[in-house]
Amino acid sequence: MTSVYLDNAATTALRPEVVERMTQVLNESYGNASSSHSFGRSSKALLEQCRKNIASYFNVSASEIVFTSGGTEADNLALRSAVRDLGITEIITSKIEHHAVLHTAEQLQKEYNIDIHYVDLDDCGLVNFTHLEQLLQSANKPLVSLMHINNEVGNILDIENVAQLCRTHKALFHSDMVQSVGHYKIDLKEILIDFMAASAHKFHGPKGVGFCFIRKESGLKPLIFGGEQERGYRAGTEATHNIVGMDEALKIAYANLDEDKKYVSGLKDYFIQQIKTHLPEASFNGSCETVENSTYTLVNVCLPIAPAKGPMLQFQLDLKGIACSKGSACQSGSSQQSHVLSAILTDEKLKQPSVRFSFSIYNTKEELDHVVTVLKEFVSPN
Repeated sequence: MTSVYLDNAATTALRPEVVERMTQVLNESYGNASSSHSFGRSSKALLEQCRKNIASYFNVSASEIVFTSGGTEADNLALRSAVRDLGITEIITSKIEHHAVLHTAEQLQKEYNIDIHYVDLDDCGLVNFTHLEQLLQSANKPLVSLMHINNEVGNILDIENVAQLCRTHKALFHSDMVQSVGHYKIDLKEILIDFMAASAHKFHGPKGVGFCFIRKESGLKPLIFGGEQERGYRAGTEATHNIVGMDEALKIAYANLDEDKKYVSGLKDYFIQQIKTHLPEASFNGSCETVENSTYTLVNVCLPIAPAKGPMLQFQLDLKGIACSKGSACQSGSSQQSHVLSAILTDEKLKQPSVRFSFSIYNTKEELDHVVTVLKEFVSPN
């Protein structure tokens, strides 16, 4: 049976070079980076070199990179500390953010009685900047949290514009960049955000590791206590092999960025054209059909299937060896409708099944042909 993995927005396959490098570290550099003996010093040296390397890709200092267990922890670190320690009384966000942001903001509202404001979105899920500025003008001690690339529909935020608005109105700006790090060049000397979250397993690195960018002198305080690791921001023995794996994956991603982007963009363009040709009644959610407003790594397709038949779609795709997602992986086991699609689609469109297909360098056009054939057979069986 043909096996096709098109759920790269959920997680990616490890690059062979990353596996090799991590295995070497697991075998040779197993010392605790906080230990003073030679084994510990060796691990510490590796750790700090990785920190410098990762900082260099974003044009920041090594001291502004804090290693975490992934994007969710990084989001929590920034949001929770901003409210608890920096006097933030209002969070401005959107209804299509990742749940790592939305659920954290909702919990902070319960704990600290802060206000949450949701910026208006257009029919494609793009931010209404006029409304964002209005919210900022009337806010008191606000933090803006808007993701760079939406993980379900692929919308790209004009992050430079948001950063400038936040500076003008003296607001802190946090961005979940989990879907963009490793796929886009990001210069944080030019984009004046305060906090940023990233996760290694989205760019062919290991799971269970990521980082939080914390701009110097932000005043952010620890979320996890128990040791002085990560300059006191994040207690606990660092997973050196995971951090090295993340560094290796990021190094390869940025060394091959232009070539890989061209290849994956070609896959996305090809897939869109095949869907339009063979399933002309299908539509694309958000801005994922456009090049200028969406990432090159995914499409979200609304299929012309009767509501009663919709629940069988995911099962049928899996039966044919096709891995994809009806929403983010964090909620794929839920029977609830995607909160992202619920925020931007009409009730009529929500009755039809939508599927996210996300691509990587390990996919081929032949695989996409197989997917389109399966979809066509399911939508219009003979």
